[in-house]
Amino acid sequence: MVILSRQPLSKSSELFPPEEFLGDALLKMKTAPSDERGAIFTRPEVVDFMLDLSGYTLDRPLWRFRLLEPSFGGGEFLLRAVERLLQAAQKAKIAATELSPALRAVELHGDTFQQGREALAKLLKEHRVPDATASNLLDAWLKNADFLLEPYGENFDFVVGNPPYVRQELIPASLLAEYRQRFATLYDRADLYVPFMEKSLGLLKDEGQVCFICSDRWMKNRYGGPLRAMISSGYSLRYYVDMVGTAAFQSEVTAYPAITVIRRGQSSEKPLLAHRPDVSSESLRQLHQLFTGPVSNYNGTVSMLATSPRGDEPWLLESDAQPSLELVRRLEAAFPTMEEAGCSVGIGVATGADKVYIAPYDELDVEDERKLPLVMTKDILEGEVRWKGFGVVNPFEENGTLADFAAYPRFARYMNRHREALQKRHCAQRANGSWYRTIDRITPSLSAKPKLLVPDIKGEANIVLEDGKLYPHHNLYFITSEHWPLKALQRVLQSGIARLFVRAYSTKMRGGCLRFQAQYLRRIRLPLWSSIQPALQKKLSDESLPVEPLLAKIYRLEAEDLPHLQS
Repeated sequence: MVILSRQPLSKSSELFPPEEFLGDALLKMKTAPSDERGAIFTRPEVVDFMLDLSGYTLDRPLWRFRLLEPSFGGGEFLLRAVERLLQAAQKAKIAATELSPALRAVELHGDTFQQGREALAKLLKEHRVPDATASNLLDAWLKNADFLLEPYGENFDFVVGNPPYVRQELIPASLLAEYRQRFATLYDRADLYVPFMEKSLGLLKDEGQVCFICSDRWMKNRYGGPLRAMISSGYSLRYYVDMVGTAAFQSEVTAYPAITVIRRGQSSEKPLLAHRPDVSSESLRQLHQLFTGPVSNYNGTVSMLATSPRGDEPWLLESDAQPSLELVRRLEAAFPTMEEAGCSVGIGVATGADKVYIAPYDELDVEDERKLPLVMTKDILEGEVRWKGFGVVNPFEENGTLADFAAYPRFARYMNRHREALQKRHCAQRANGSWYRTIDRITPSLSAKPKLLVPDIKGEANIVLEDGKLYPHHNLYFITSEHWPLKALQRVLQSGIARLFVRAYSTKMRGGCLRFQAQYLRRIRLPLWSSIQPALQKKLSDESLPVEPLLAKIYRLEAEDLPHLQS
């Protein structure tokens, strides 16, 4: 588990590199097209709902608070927040000249910044703010800068917005290196919205709140672990609204959005959840009333999470999975993991050049010792192995060393024939001369091991027994065991136990499919084979017997638990 203090994670927040160090990189980001800078605009109904949910409402003295919009883009949040601020101030007869501390908004993209400034100037004019005062407010409120590099000597009551969703490969290398130096949450393959969340959380006052709409991938994926640990150590999840499949944005996007409200400081209050609301002003207004009203009014629309997320553990927030989570927790407390029960979980080989390494087995012009029959997802679609005859070139000896060209002349000719293509791969460029290796090491003896094969993306657990002839491809996970008979293990996993755990921890793909990845398979709980009575052991391996009554005995399940294995 990652242990972090409640202080912001920024490693070097005092650093602000001179413009000449990052000038070209910043210029590239300031002028990038919208698809390279994560520009996705939020619908106004959703913006209003988020401001309400944050507590930035007209019945409060908004001029006394400080609000930050870290990437104002088209101005959806900025303009509606300022509208509320002006209305609240005018009602209380607070002069516009007193409002300069109330707001800060940042935008990196040059043209977008200017458009936002002009739109805000127009709004101030509509509210009869004198030109000189309006100019001073615009200068105080708006900054054309990189939020992640901008130094702040102030803290905020509210941070609201839609942070940019930018993959790392679209960020200039020098800028990405600077971000990595500053932000511990920019971990593994994290997208740019993750350090945006880190910095925003670190800028909160005590009891201040961040309300963002962004991808929900960080809540379960590996790269979100440091951010989850940060939140667990000094913050509290207050509200979560699943927006997947809703019209949350002004254009159709391929995203998995969620709204989260996270407060600085620990709280005994349980997080409140809602899932896929209708995106209309009235529906979202009602949802806000439910969130802030008594528990008796929830009526299934709003639910309360049993326990707040802890440490860097994945967040289990899906509404339809909530009834199953208590069972998952019970099984986790009572039984070992699959690996603790004597099973091994792995993934098949990624070559980095399938067109070179993979072909019909008989057509691979290398020595027999240098190729293996390969099993792929298409070979197990019908629930059993039906090998279609493909093989993979194996450049590794059993001990992990690369095969010597001098010992295998056909293999040497084959590799040299494709040398140019293979040397262009990233794995070849960093391999110190081992240009003909596959990305993953191939261990030939795995082919001869009986194993269970599990394809990555499926709606149900498709677990197929392979009796020890084939090597798995990279989109197949495999399970081996020295203790559990594989036929019995297959029956247990296919019964719903595998899906129960994977469904709890996996990010869900479009169409409802789950990711049956190693990190989720390893979370499955399994009794020790030696702890099961011999009579039950025999029955578990007998396909003519129903498995559900046997599961009830070995997992000590009650009748009301069994439906969760089928849901």
